[in-house]
Amino acid sequence: MNPDAFDDARSRIAAAYSPDSVRSLGTDLIERLSSHLAELQRREHSVLNWAPPADNLPVARETLNSQTELSQESLSERFQELIDLAIGRGHNLHHPRYIGHQVPASIPIAGLFDALGAITNQVMAIYEMGPWITSIERALVERWGAEIGLTPGTFDGLVTHGGSLANLTALLTARNTVFPESWQRGVFDGKQLPVLVAHADSHYCVTRSAGILGIGTENCLKAKLDQQRRIDPQALDEQLAQLRRDNRPILAVSAAACATPIGAFDQLNDIADVCRRHDVWMHVDAAHGGAVSMSKRHRHLIAGIERSDSFICDAHKMMFVPALCAFVFYREKAHRYAAFQQDAPYLFDPSTPGMAEIDSGVSTVECTKRAAVYGLWGVWSLFGTQIFSDLVDVTFEMTQIFNRKLEAAEDFVPLHQPQANIQVFQYLPSASYGLNDAEVGELNRRIRWKLIESGKFYIVQTHLDGRAALRTTLMNPLTTEDDLNELMDEVRTSAAALLKE
Repeated sequence: MNPDAFDDARSRIAAAYSPDSVRSLGTDLIERLSSHLAELQRREHSVLNWAPPADNLPVARETLNSQTELSQESLSERFQELIDLAIGRGHNLHHPRYIGHQVPASIPIAGLFDALGAITNQVMAIYEMGPWITSIERALVERWGAEIGLTPGTFDGLVTHGGSLANLTALLTARNTVFPESWQRGVFDGKQLPVLVAHADSHYCVTRSAGILGIGTENCLKAKLDQQRRIDPQALDEQLAQLRRDNRPILAVSAAACATPIGAFDQLNDIADVCRRHDVWMHVDAAHGGAVSMSKRHRHLIAGIERSDSFICDAHKMMFVPALCAFVFYREKAHRYAAFQQDAPYLFDPSTPGMAEIDSGVSTVECTKRAAVYGLWGVWSLFGTQIFSDLVDVTFEMTQIFNRKLEAAEDFVPLHQPQANIQVFQYLPSASYGLNDAEVGELNRRIRWKLIESGKFYIVQTHLDGRAALRTTLMNPLTTEDDLNELMDEVRTSAAALLKE
């Protein structure tokens, strides 16, 4: 590299790292985002800026054709163009009429703390690489675990990227604990592979975990559900007894708090009794429902979770912080070190063996791990636990209000009584149209797309007991009764238009 080229490269690097640019562009960004959030709270703009991939991909590709060098003025203009493009083509989860997937309108201030970690690139694996972020992660594990009901000093946990990875990590720990030689030798002993007994409505990541862990998805067995779509404890008892009689090795029972389809919370104390009777590892996927631990009104829904061997909770769901921030908890402290059994001398210093108790790399899939808990730490430290209780209580109560509205309407039917902030329902056209069940289901699917394309609401679809239905999750605490009334009116309007076609 000749000296002139080297100097030019250094000049371009200096411009990219300029503190003045960070100040100027950061101010522009915050101004733009604050205006955008205010506009959404006024119900302006579409909920989903829908465009098919054929429209979005060419625009995305074109953005990469950037100039090599920009003046400060042109840099600011280009930056604002890109921000406007991202906002204008993105999904507006902070719109109060976003009531779709289990992804929240995250607390905006949490995003500022996340930006702190992103801009300074706080990472984890070993304590010396991220001493502060490691410390606050450990403090949050201790505090939330205690809030849930675990005994301080006896339990442990970790944070990872999302509920799928959290479930995998916990079930890997179960595998290595229940079958101590499986890490080195695998799980097949020449006879029979272990089985994983899971809530029949488990998130697909549980079955996926069975495949990854070498159990095989065919050996992920469904636990029978009761009429409220919860695991039937008596049927589970019989299922485990039969497996023991058949000499089938059992990896674990995976319960739900709450399951994705309708937000059903398993009866965890009863399941714990069954698992202890058969000496089976009990795991709970509480990705969505774990935050009810913060609510005096709703914490009974997870009573008994502290008796499970492992469970997970997603802070990026009902604690309303930016994705991804998932917690894994172990009732017994020693289990935190069972997931992974290998050495990495370039990372883990044998001269400081005590650091293994705090280094994150010994217990997570990730080596380098982003500072996932900055948003949660910031909100908790500013507002305390009351804000999390409020978020649960308000969104759960608004779902009850919606349920009552559906029950009172002749042309809607709620398909369950909600325990959480998830409501599945159908629009029922007049009998005069003569539609059968399949045709009603197809109509509901088409209604959803009409709503999405209009930009007025975002809801999702599901199948429940063979019926195609509409599904809402109230993941914005600013959603009001008026919004729900408007949703029902828009469903009726969309249905009327479709039935005329």
